[in-house]
Amino acid sequence: MLNASKLSEFFQTKIEFLKGVGSKKAALLQKELGVLTFADLLQVYPFRYEDRTKIFNIKELKDGLPNIQLKVRIQNVQILGEGFKKKRLIAKATDLTGEIDLIWFQGVEWMKNQILVGKEYIVFGKPTLFNHTFQISHPEIELFEGKLEVKSFLQPVYSTTEKLKANYIGSKTIQKLQETLLETAEPHIAETLPYSLIAKYKMISKKQALWHIHLPASAEMLLQAQRRLKFEELFFVQLHLLTHKLLKKRNFKGLVFSSIPTVSVFYKQHLPFELTEAQKRVIREIYADMVSGRQMNRLLQGDVGSGKTMVAFICMLMAVDNAAQTCLMAPTEILATQHFESLKSYAETLGFRIACLTGSTKTKERKIIHELLEDGSLNILIGTHALIEDKVKFKNLGLVVVDEQHRFGVEQRSKLWRKNEQVQPHVLVMTATPIPRTLAMTLYGDLDISNIDELPANRKSIKTVHRTDEHRLQVFGFIRDQIAEGRQVYIVYPLIKESETLDLKDLYDGYESVVRFFQDVQISIVHGQQKSADKDFEMQRFLRGETKIMVATTVIEVGVNVPNASVMVIESAQRFGLAQLHQLRGRVGRGANQSYCILMTDKTLQENSRIRIETMVRTTNGFEIADIDLKLRGPGDLMGTRQSGALDLLIADLSQDSDILKVAREEAMHLLERDPDFQSIENRCIKAQIESTKSKSMNWARIG
Repeated sequence: MLNASKLSEFFQTKIEFLKGVGSKKAALLQKELGVLTFADLLQVYPFRYEDRTKIFNIKELKDGLPNIQLKVRIQNVQILGEGFKKKRLIAKATDLTGEIDLIWFQGVEWMKNQILVGKEYIVFGKPTLFNHTFQISHPEIELFEGKLEVKSFLQPVYSTTEKLKANYIGSKTIQKLQETLLETAEPHIAETLPYSLIAKYKMISKKQALWHIHLPASAEMLLQAQRRLKFEELFFVQLHLLTHKLLKKRNFKGLVFSSIPTVSVFYKQHLPFELTEAQKRVIREIYADMVSGRQMNRLLQGDVGSGKTMVAFICMLMAVDNAAQTCLMAPTEILATQHFESLKSYAETLGFRIACLTGSTKTKERKIIHELLEDGSLNILIGTHALIEDKVKFKNLGLVVVDEQHRFGVEQRSKLWRKNEQVQPHVLVMTATPIPRTLAMTLYGDLDISNIDELPANRKSIKTVHRTDEHRLQVFGFIRDQIAEGRQVYIVYPLIKESETLDLKDLYDGYESVVRFFQDVQISIVHGQQKSADKDFEMQRFLRGETKIMVATTVIEVGVNVPNASVMVIESAQRFGLAQLHQLRGRVGRGANQSYCILMTDKTLQENSRIRIETMVRTTNGFEIADIDLKLRGPGDLMGTRQSGALDLLIADLSQDSDILKVAREEAMHLLERDPDFQSIENRCIKAQIESTKSKSMNWARIG
């Protein structure tokens, strides 16, 4: 049996050494698809499959058909037009039932020399009707040699680029390279899962899976290959995350906060409202971490208005009760100031010192804060990323709270944890953007997760309605009525200035129409291109009630808390994602009055836009909305993870494969409970796979 290093050597072979590639193609494959080695190519999986068993007659064609296959004879070939852009090659082709034009706009001279007049060809492509004649642009074309050779029931289709196609590296070329590589690689493909797991879930072997994902013998074998590779990928990702979680719990000790007298006093004498059962449950989960002797790493999810800040403050009291300092980092000055103002009176009533540190804090105040932090007399510090500056030093930092954690990078957050050299502080990261469970298990699988899935009893559910442009006057009339009752209104636009490519109402155009209709009403305007001072000035005016309408872009998505604002109007709502719509809606509904969200759109909506709008009208449940958003947009778009590389999945899809993910995580947990260091004979294949994965990626399922 080949050892792991030998296997790794084979799969790390440069792609130029594969038969049929060479240095020129290798350079293109690397630049366009990121394919550098044999392993990289083998893990370029098809994104769909086509049934090549049916041959259509030309007379059967109709407009709107997908890619189809024809057997035709070439009657003549001619080049029409002049110049690089206008020149095209047209091959007239016929079968016994009709005639079709095959057209090429690129590689015209080369293609002319490839096509033999009078010969029969198998042609594959999408037919379109032009001037009463069907045509196929840039079809796949292969000489017919007496019989139709179908190597596979389903033909794989691979992603390519225009540059690859221009150099004659299309899907079919990649398929041929995969076939060549598989024949060479077969003896080097090692099993990566224990036999007990393969038998338990009736999975095919790794060799079979790789063969049938690229060259499926049948639809059934393709499904088996997909199931095996998806399970393996998700299993190794979960193994990676859970191993790190286990190491943290094993290696990082945490301060023990067992004495919490102030928490009891706060509950009995100062808590302004009854906590929800969800808040109580989360506080119990956090307290269990605080007394465990291990460092807490917990993600706290909860909708806007669910009471995360109060939970965080109670946890801060646990730290302060045990002679530890605590800090809360927020993404904006407005949010940091808001947290400070809301918690200041509670902290001071309980006899604790609290301060706020942002980029705007004056030098004199900063100096005092630094001194109080270092001598330990400042108990709670609220702030922005100013908290992570090197000169900010704590005497004994015991708890770090990060609000809207997705707005901070990993390095920014980790700078806070390193501010206690003796022992790692407990970490609580919070988000008001509910994350679907499948995504949370993968993005934050190394954290413990708590959910506040219940709103306070005094909160009225926000009424959400959908209106089109023809109802604008009625909407403006409703806004006027709300202002007359003493309420305030947000009107949000997706763009700052008019776009040439998108037919959307821009902010300034909208602002002018609002000003014309509400001539007697004070109006603020806020957007991301304003200077911070101007933006803050307008937000503060709205917060104080000096302006009644705020016309804004999504800059107010995470911002001021205005209990008196009862109406959120979102213009061109079809252009926003579900999560963003939900966040914007959460800006209202913070007071005792009934609040409203009005989604304005064009009359005609595309399918996905219609689903988003209908979902918003139907439910205010952030977790349900997050699940639908995941299905509509996919995990990469949803969390920005394609750009960040946080999700390194090659074949699994978190929006489709939640059942496989749950099973894979359970099996990874069971394995780590039994054999955390992969020492048993059965688990040596797992250890070998992990050791052969040199990439820093969290996807240990990768080859090589």
